[in-house]
Amino acid sequence: MPRAIYDSSSSTLDLAIDAAAPRVLSVTELNRLARAALEQHLPLSWVSGEISNFKRYDSGHCYFTLKDENAQVECVMFRQKATLLGWQPESGMQVEVRASATLYEARGKFQITVEAMRRAGLGALYEAFERSKARLEREGLFDPARKRVLPRFPRTLGIVTSPKAAALRDVLTILERRAPGLQVIIYPTPVQGEGAAARIAEAITIAGTRAECDVLIVCRGGGSIEDLWAYNDERLARVIRACPIPIVSGVGHETDFTIADFVADVRAPTPTAAAQLASPDRLETCEQLRQLELRIARVIKRGLEDRMQRLDYLSKCLVHPGDRLRSQMQHLTHLANRLCGSWNRYADARTWDARRAAHELATARPDLPRLERHWAELVRRLRDGSRARVAGAGVRLAALESHLKHLNPELVLERGYSIAVDSAGAIVRDASQLTRDDELNVTFARGSARTRVEAVTKRAEDER
Repeated sequence: MPRAIYDSSSSTLDLAIDAAAPRVLSVTELNRLARAALEQHLPLSWVSGEISNFKRYDSGHCYFTLKDENAQVECVMFRQKATLLGWQPESGMQVEVRASATLYEARGKFQITVEAMRRAGLGALYEAFERSKARLEREGLFDPARKRVLPRFPRTLGIVTSPKAAALRDVLTILERRAPGLQVIIYPTPVQGEGAAARIAEAITIAGTRAECDVLIVCRGGGSIEDLWAYNDERLARVIRACPIPIVSGVGHETDFTIADFVADVRAPTPTAAAQLASPDRLETCEQLRQLELRIARVIKRGLEDRMQRLDYLSKCLVHPGDRLRSQMQHLTHLANRLCGSWNRYADARTWDARRAAHELATARPDLPRLERHWAELVRRLRDGSRARVAGAGVRLAALESHLKHLNPELVLERGYSIAVDSAGAIVRDASQLTRDDELNVTFARGSARTRVEAVTKRAEDER
């Protein structure tokens, strides 16, 4: 039996066929194997051709045919990828698509799934645009710190564009409506074709040298990337950066970006938007002036009212000089009365203080005879007390001395007694403490002697 093995985990296809017993595949199995082989062996690639039968369904998916002189292939571009396009594909366009080959199993139809799409021949231009943009950005030409602020009320406005361009008519119409009194100077130059970048740079240089205008608009209408390519020139970018006049770039439509947009002081999405950014709105300015007029009128009215109220207040405070003098005299008399009354009260208080102090001094004067008698009595009592104290101490001392004499061992020794001490220094009180040949130290009332024990005699009651 033949076996068809598809390992989805490793994305490898292996047909192992046993020639002895061939197996019949179903259409579904055949298409699945063919799809796996296509997706494995044909990687994601860029394919160029002409669009034919382009259709976009309500689901957002796009179906079309990509063909050249000798062949064609069916294509599908799903909604997630189609919404990323910044332009609308149409039948007859030459495009380049980044796609992978696959097989629609249900119908067995070979097709490619488109991941990205660009107009044919634009890839090199886009790459050149990105290279120039990166180089100029590294040089600092896009630095926001170098951008200049547009004057709010320019007196003269310059426009660098083609006199035949529809964008010029749109800009002039906007300026006529917004600022009819604004002076406009046109610096004519071609906006596309060979040498257009150099001519645009020359016109900007002339405008900067003449210094006739306050703001400069560089504009043109929309078009393909080839039509707008003059505004991606690096020399033009450096001229825009070096121009002493603030520049507003209004090149192409809102989705178009050029090097001039990045290097200009202000980028406008369209030429008409550039005119709006560079010029003040007459109606808006008139409304602002009207609001300022109202504010000034309110401020003046409020100031007049405040001053009228202050004048009324000051008029109330205005007094006749005679009345003021009489009032001051009354006030002075009142102050004099208060001063006299205060002085009298102060003098009375000090008088009472002096009388109270004299009374306290008289009361506090000492009675010297009485104090002398009291002192003599104290001396007598001190003398008698000292004598009694000394006499009592003598009696106590004699009693203590008599008691000590009774306890004095020397008196006992005077009566013929002696004290025996053994070799260890202990007093011998009992003959049983001694043995033959013990040495004793005997102390008498006067002097001492060392002796040796010859015999020990115990009392009869001790033996019992």
